[in-house]
Amino acid sequence: MMQKSILFGSLAGAILGAVIGAGLGAISTTMNGILIGAGVGFALGILNGALVAALTVRTAGTTGGVSVGAYTGMAFGALIGGIVGAVLPKSVLMSAHTEGMPVLDALVIGRFETIVLFSFLLCVLGTMVGAWVSGRNLVPRNLNG
Repeated sequence: MMQKSILFGSLAGAILGAVIGAGLGAISTTMNGILIGAGVGFALGILNGALVAALTVRTAGTTGGVSVGAYTGMAFGALIGGIVGAVLPKSVLMSAHTEGMPVLDALVIGRFETIVLFSFLLCVLGTMVGAWVSGRNLVPRNLNG
């Protein structure tokens, strides 16, 4: 069950991460921004999806339900996002400032804002992946007998 869940979580994370990244990249209103955002979202989605799926299998198992998976993904996704935002090189942050877009400047003006942005985005992604993985693994109980 663990390997199948990790594979499914990686796939779901990659697809959903690419969509979220492309949406964030669309702020730049350029095709390069959308493609780079989708690529980064794809890569982070695979990482986040695999880790959240593995942790969700451990916490929810076959009886935990969708809520346990969603909350597990929410907490762990925010943790992963905080780590990614904290280790992001300063050169990446400065390249967003050179584009002259006020929205991107506000999102990555400093280390704290970047950590909050990545924590939020990977929290959303982790919530979706965790709920989906735990929903697939849930074995319904027979309450009639």
